[in-house]
Amino acid sequence: MTPEELQRLVAIIAEEVLAASTPLEGPTHCRCHAVLYECCPDRLQGVLDAGASRLGLHASGGSPGDVAVLIDHTLLKPDATRTDIERLCAEARQFGFATVCINPTWVRLAAHLLKETRVGVCSVVGFPLGATTPDVKHYETRRAIFDGAREIDMVINVGALKSGDLHLVSRDLEAVVAPCVDAAVVSKVILETALLTDEEKVTACTLAKAAKADFVKTSTGFGPGGATPGDVALMRRVVGAEMGVKAAGGVRDYEGLRAMVEAGATRVGASAGVKIVRESKGERTELSPKTSNY
Repeated sequence: MTPEELQRLVAIIAEEVLAASTPLEGPTHCRCHAVLYECCPDRLQGVLDAGASRLGLHASGGSPGDVAVLIDHTLLKPDATRTDIERLCAEARQFGFATVCINPTWVRLAAHLLKETRVGVCSVVGFPLGATTPDVKHYETRRAIFDGAREIDMVINVGALKSGDLHLVSRDLEAVVAPCVDAAVVSKVILETALLTDEEKVTACTLAKAAKADFVKTSTGFGPGGATPGDVALMRRVVGAEMGVKAAGGVRDYEGLRAMVEAGATRVGASAGVKIVRESKGERTELSPKTSNY
C-alpha cells in the first residue's frame, strides 16, 4: 500500500468512526453517492475489514473484580533509585499486579527480582517524547527484551502523526511491533492523547491495529494531560474487541480505575496501584505526595 493509499484509507475510517460517535438526526447519506448508507455496503465493509472492527462499538465494563491484575504498577520518574525499584517489585509481588512498568535501565534488575512470580516486566521505548527514529526504537525494544521485558510500551511519533506523515508513523510502529511479535512480547502504543485531535486519535489507533500491536494506550503521564473516559471509549470503538486499551496518566484512585474500565480499558497504568487495590477492598488510604502523575 502506498503512503497516499494509506492516508485515504485512514481518512475514510476516521470519517466513519467519528460519525458513529455523533448523534445523528434523520437519514444519514453517503458522501460518495449522496444516498442512504444502505446503498454502499461494500464501502462500509471495506472500512470494517481495514481495522475499525465494528463502527460505534460500545465497550462493556463493570466490576473489575481483582483489580490488581488490571494494573501496571508504574515508576518512571527520572530520579527513581535502585531502592525505589526494589520496593516497587516487592509491592508487585505482594499485590499481584500485572506488571511493573519501569525505565529500561531497571529491566534486568526487575526481571531478576520477579523471576519466580507471575508479575511481568514492562519497559518503555521512545519515552516520553516519541521523537526518536525507528531504528533507535527498534534497538531499544530488542535490548529491553534481551534484558527481560515481556511487555513494551512505545510512544508513537506524535510530530509525524500531526504532520500527516503516516508512512513514517507506520515504519515507527513496525520497528517496535516486529521484534515484539518475534519474541512473543506484548506491544502497547502510547498515543499521548492530550496532544491529538479526535481524528488523529482515530488515525493512530488504526495504524497501531494495522501494525498488529496488542494495545493502544492513552498517555505517558508526562504530557499536558492524562487518560479520560472519553478518549478510552473512542479508542475502544476504533480498535474493537481484538486489541487491549490501556488507560494511563492521572488514574489515582479506585473510582478513577472503574471509570476507565467502564469506558473500555483492559489495563490501567498507575503509580498509585497499592492505594487503588486497598480502596477496592474498602480500606481508607492516602495518596503519597511523592506519587507521580502516572
